[in-house]
Amino acid sequence: MYRYVARRLLATIPVLGVVALVVFGILHFSPGDPAALIAGDHASVEQIAAMRAKLGLDRPVWEQFAAWSWCVLHGDLGLSIFSNQPVSHLIAQRLEPTIALTLSTTLFTVLVAVPIGVIAAWRAGTWIDRTVMGFAVLGFSFPVFVVGYLLIYVVAMTLGWLPIQGYRKLDDGLGPFLTHLVLPSLALGISFMALIARITRTSVLEVLNQDYVRTARSKGLAMWQVLLYHALPNAAVPIVTIIGVGIAVLIGGVVVTESVFAIPGLGRLVVDSILSRDYPVIQGVLLVFAGVYVAINLGIDLLYVVLDPRIRY
Repeated sequence: MYRYVARRLLATIPVLGVVALVVFGILHFSPGDPAALIAGDHASVEQIAAMRAKLGLDRPVWEQFAAWSWCVLHGDLGLSIFSNQPVSHLIAQRLEPTIALTLSTTLFTVLVAVPIGVIAAWRAGTWIDRTVMGFAVLGFSFPVFVVGYLLIYVVAMTLGWLPIQGYRKLDDGLGPFLTHLVLPSLALGISFMALIARITRTSVLEVLNQDYVRTARSKGLAMWQVLLYHALPNAAVPIVTIIGVGIAVLIGGVVVTESVFAIPGLGRLVVDSILSRDYPVIQGVLLVFAGVYVAINLGIDLLYVVLDPRIRY
């Protein structure tokens, strides 16, 4: 097991290298001259040349990549072109709302989706199963921004139950902190919930047809004991896998959700940086997102051994 863990840790190094190469390439493969785009339509040749020198675009590409990679390895993501602040400082300022939204969405979806998926597998073929699967199809069909605007109109504007937009820090009180996260978490989590519920139903339904489950039921165990102690643990590997994959959906959905609900997180920072063509900030945020996704996949791979000792690599 320790050798496997070491191999998996070493395998992330080339992956992170490829990620860094792709993120760096955004500046060079984007349409047009970044220096000309940033300098503006009425910039002179001298101003564009000065901007190219400021961005370091007047040096060879390999030299730019080597210098940028060296700075990233030392935690230096560069300076924002427009605010002239360190990119790492801007990311740290926007980190709390994104983490809070991601954690609340993941917690909400897992606590709801896994039980309803298990119940759908238990009642396979009944109206309960059809209702859950119908919800899963609808939930996965609606884009995040459509769900977000519907929730704002119905729950916030029409009923007035929750705040429309914005974010409140935990320091402002637990009540305001949670009420401002409910609608964004619902909007972001419905498609994620539908995905987890479908996979949970399929995995548990497959396990319920195994001989050891029939043996457990023949011994007189209650159905909830069979589901909780026999079926769900043995169906955990694909469920955990889809939860990890779904976090990638959350990372992409955070950009849209934070824009819809005016949450000052990393997603909103990406949108603002794209509109202002602040390339160092875009690169820094994308690098953070990619690093988090690689770390999550690494954690899932390591969790397989814990969930199912029969797995051998």
